[in-house]
Amino acid sequence: MRSNSVTKGVQQAPHRSLFNALGYTKEELNKPLIGIVSSQNEIVPGHMNLDKIVDAVKMGVAMAGGTPVVFPAIAVCDGIAMGHQGMKYSLVTRDLIADSTEAMAMAHCFDALVMVPNCDKNVPGLLMAAARINIPTIFVSGGPMLAGKMKGKRTCLSDMFEAVGAYNAGKISIDEVEEYENKACPTCGSCSGMYTANSMNCLTEALGMGLKGNGTIPAVYSERIKLAKHAGMKIMELLEKDIKPRDIMTEDAFMNALAIDMALGCSTNSMLHLPAIAYESGVDLNLDIANDISAKTPNLCHLAPAGNTFMEDLDDAGGVYAVMSELNKKGLIKTDLITCTGLTVGENISGCVNKDAEVIRPIENPYSQTGGIAVLKGNLAPDSCVVKRSAVSPEMMIHEGPARVFDCEEDAINAINSGKIVSGDVVVIRYEGPKGGPGMREMLNPTSAIMGMGLGNSVALITDGRFSGATRGASIGHVSPEAAVGGNIALVEEGDIIKIDIMANKIDFVVSDEELNKRRENWKPRQPKITTGYLARYAAMVTSGNRGAILEVKK
Repeated sequence: MRSNSVTKGVQQAPHRSLFNALGYTKEELNKPLIGIVSSQNEIVPGHMNLDKIVDAVKMGVAMAGGTPVVFPAIAVCDGIAMGHQGMKYSLVTRDLIADSTEAMAMAHCFDALVMVPNCDKNVPGLLMAAARINIPTIFVSGGPMLAGKMKGKRTCLSDMFEAVGAYNAGKISIDEVEEYENKACPTCGSCSGMYTANSMNCLTEALGMGLKGNGTIPAVYSERIKLAKHAGMKIMELLEKDIKPRDIMTEDAFMNALAIDMALGCSTNSMLHLPAIAYESGVDLNLDIANDISAKTPNLCHLAPAGNTFMEDLDDAGGVYAVMSELNKKGLIKTDLITCTGLTVGENISGCVNKDAEVIRPIENPYSQTGGIAVLKGNLAPDSCVVKRSAVSPEMMIHEGPARVFDCEEDAINAINSGKIVSGDVVVIRYEGPKGGPGMREMLNPTSAIMGMGLGNSVALITDGRFSGATRGASIGHVSPEAAVGGNIALVEEGDIIKIDIMANKIDFVVSDEELNKRRENWKPRQPKITTGYLARYAAMVTSGNRGAILEVKK
């Protein structure tokens, strides 16, 4: 066992003395040491309940003959960090989480790991760490929150952001805003729609790194506690069989995850995270592959905010396995891949049926014949940009209008709220990328302001920042190359006509090659917005590389 390096032999007597200081017995040190990565904290609603999940995992590990050892991982609440300087720190925590977890696991010679994440950057960060460390590992998330209720209608966090936009537009009162405030997020858990956290927890299950229900069982259900106990027991089986993350997270597994992504209509952030996790797994996953898979994978789910169903409904309908079963009817997933259950994908989904055709459309009757996410290219985004196609209204699939250009999120929001943005406009927010932000902020506030003003079906938004699963309308993010490195989005001028054709995967602005070259010659790099601290160091390390909008940190 790996842990022999710290528990066995006379040379390890000093190490054992420190375990004695921790209260471990000889009996515990003679068993495999199972690291449990706890992301519990008291600032993220999706993480406040993880102490109960961790306790259940510990019980499962002990029941199956292991010694559980808990250590922490950080997590940021994207909702609380939204719309201010805090959002610059959100995405960068993914790498902090991966790096710190790798350091802890390697320094202490754990035999296996159970990862207990729940929210946006915490899940992919721990998946990246799992691939790097490559010892037997299983995931069990904290689960989604239940939907809220407001005037007979179920609500979620994106409704709350849009309510602010509606208030600024004079459409609702401050009392109604407060009612939303008190009812939109009624329980612990990751926010109830198909946002980034729930997307990544579902894709963890699709990759084969989490047990059935990992992505969908609500946080407040006792079934989630049972799932955690089973994960604790299952890790001992994975250790015995020596099944490691890179055995599970193969190229075919990522193709499966992309197919499930398209069928579910996941967050556009999955186009940042899946390639980054694949990179750590030794798999090259470029964004062109995403369009190929999207072209043949139907969109089966319209979970909030794209539709009126929520994570609890997806769970009732059969969850991720039911979606996989629908896709398997047309041979759209690989079924012979090993998973964390110790069984293959095909064995896992055998007998799993779609229990609600309104929540999970049968593959013969999808919402669309193509997937929920599209990657666009053109002279505005030569490498790539990403849109959540399943949340775009039909009338905005093709859009042409004048550019309204802003060099930061705050200026764009002020213009939207003051009525300076009108039907037909294309809002361009730049210098918000990984280097330019720095940190690549999520643009939920501007999109919510547009929706709240009633412009969601007539105004597009383009940014070298990012969007998420909470995004609705023609919101196109992750533009690469970003403005801060001289990408063409930096050369767009006020009034330039921008043409968007989502079905054709095209995005261009109307400018001659001669004029574009002239603008490029006159463009000058901007001084960094932040010059000290971790963000400055991160911005100096990050490159777009040859993987389009995917972040790659130079080691």
